[in-house]
Amino acid sequence: MSVRLFPSLLAADFAFLGDAIREAEAGGVDGFHLDVMDGQFVPNLNFGPRTVEACRRVTTRPLEAHLMIVRPERFVPDFVQAGANRVIIHAEATPHLHRAVGLIRELGAQAGVSVNPGTPLQVLRPVLADLDLALVMSVNPGFGGQRFLPGSLERVRTVRRWLEEAGRGAELEVDGGITPATAPGMVTAGATVLVAGSAVFGGNVQRNLNALRAALDAAATEEFP
Repeated sequence: MSVRLFPSLLAADFAFLGDAIREAEAGGVDGFHLDVMDGQFVPNLNFGPRTVEACRRVTTRPLEAHLMIVRPERFVPDFVQAGANRVIIHAEATPHLHRAVGLIRELGAQAGVSVNPGTPLQVLRPVLADLDLALVMSVNPGFGGQRFLPGSLERVRTVRRWLEEAGRGAELEVDGGITPATAPGMVTAGATVLVAGSAVFGGNVQRNLNALRAALDAAATEEFP
């Protein structure tokens, strides 16, 4: 199964965001991940629809807006209109998860649902059949550059098993602490999309992408456990 790489623009230099996007795109990334934070659901503030709109003017690659905000359904239309191809909401952030997922798809975008490390994975099951993507957080959201939580490996295996049992073609994404050292384990556990921030934009982007791709190529030949 092929693995796609969506670098997190949270780790890029905001003063040169367009240059960072172009450099990563030249390095062969598959799309871009934008972390949207409201200072309530997570202890940080970052990005909004105008940022997505600006990124859309720079790249034709897919953009995914990861809404780490309370009651994300309020802003889903804004992010879709701004150019997000996929909108990811948190299961913990709304009491109307099924309705919010339906709204994203009605607006023509792909729908994703994310779960924090401390959230039971069972919250995904009622909406699994409606998802284009399930996102397993491998750090606690809110800040970039955090260390990968080892328990995430088994959580990814579990979601992969559920997707296969359900016969769903939804993608399985992992976000947090992804490096050349942790990426292979995530791929063999069943991840099909990896979000990497500091591992891409922390230094020479092309060299970093080469290291990640080499790790992914080595893992791609392994079977899911």
